[in-house]
Amino acid sequence: MASVSSFFVLYLVMMVFVVPTYVKPAEIEASSAVGLPRNRMNRNLLQNLDCKVACGGRCKEASLHDRCLRACGTCCAKCNCVPPGTYGNKNLCPCYANMKTHGNKLKCP
Repeated sequence: MASVSSFFVLYLVMMVFVVPTYVKPAEIEASSAVGLPRNRMNRNLLQNLDCKVACGGRCKEASLHDRCLRACGTCCAKCNCVPPGTYGNKNLCPCYANMKTHGNKLKCP
């Protein structure tokens, strides 16, 4: 009888810690709504962009270099995208182009 109860306890422990959790399809769709494709374990399928390098190129000619880097870094972290060049081209990164400040002004340089 003791071996049966110990087997049952071991089985319960395995079920709790070994069996992976199931992600509901609705949760997958909701996580994809932020713009990045996700897999079933809710992880990004795209590699993260090196925001420091991308924003350094974007802000290299800005008159307020530090402010540009700070705003661009925030936008890059949220969107995982920075438009090419030092100005314009925002149509290539819609998330970056549409982000607004609390004052309803465009946030990203």
